[in-house]
Amino acid sequence: MVKFSWPVRVYYEDTDAGGVVYYANYLRFMERARTERLRQLGVEQQALRESSGVLFAVRSAELDFLRPARLDDALRVSAELVECRRASLVFRQDVYQDGDESRVFCGARVRVACLAASTLRPHPIPDFILQGLTRGN
Repeated sequence: MVKFSWPVRVYYEDTDAGGVVYYANYLRFMERARTERLRQLGVEQQALRESSGVLFAVRSAELDFLRPARLDDALRVSAELVECRRASLVFRQDVYQDGDESRVFCGARVRVACLAASTLRPHPIPDFILQGLTRGN
């Protein structure tokens, strides 16, 4: 499957009292990378909801915090699709030093569910999204 990454800079607002990235902010960085992956395919979240009546929501996330990222660090956040089911996707995501994929700060496995916007119940992922994610665009 295709590996996608998105740049992130650590700002003061991302850090805690110890000067390192607050743990919950890694989830925010990962959300941005998944959103930008869809945007790369021409899928805007609000337009998807309006045109197809579906939305995506995180179903589960398992994170490993490996080392602290700090203020002003230049990072990249990957979003690699590793599993695809009828109404859910699983992404392998790493937050790593820009220019050095081996220096990983946080790694995760994130399951995202496709839901009908009107009921918030599972809904099949639209084919054009599946094709884009698995085709290598």
